[in-house]
Amino acid sequence: MARVKEGDYLEKKGRLNKMRGKLFKFGFVELNSGRCSNFKIDCDALTTGDVDTLSQLIARGFRFSKVIGISTGGDRLAYALQKWTKEYGPLLIVDDVLTTGASMEKEKAKHPYLHIIGVVIFARGPCPAWVYPMFNMCGWVDRFEKDIA
Repeated sequence: MARVKEGDYLEKKGRLNKMRGKLFKFGFVELNSGRCSNFKIDCDALTTGDVDTLSQLIARGFRFSKVIGISTGGDRLAYALQKWTKEYGPLLIVDDVLTTGASMEKEKAKHPYLHIIGVVIFARGPCPAWVYPMFNMCGWVDRFEKDIA
């Protein structure tokens, strides 16, 4: 997993600003996890100011020395969190939306000897014990999607 460079991020940011839309999009979609849903959480709709505010909230709750974003959803948040790193602390792995937790677990497995904490903006499903959701939709999503096979 490569760290995002400022120039790459700013180039992506310009493209994302043109594509901004609604945070919640309704309609049948296949999620990155492979699951089907009748709505998508599109964190590309969050403004740079929104992501900066979320990064401040995370920095108030956790001390960390390095941050890695799950590509591509966690890249913007990881970039915003870079300024909050400390000299000592665990590795922080971030993502925008967690559905099954597989992407977070896969990244964690790449760092077997480090103390790791994880943060996601939205959790659609149960989080691994080491991952903290900012907004937990677990339970609600099941009620909303009970007719999806």
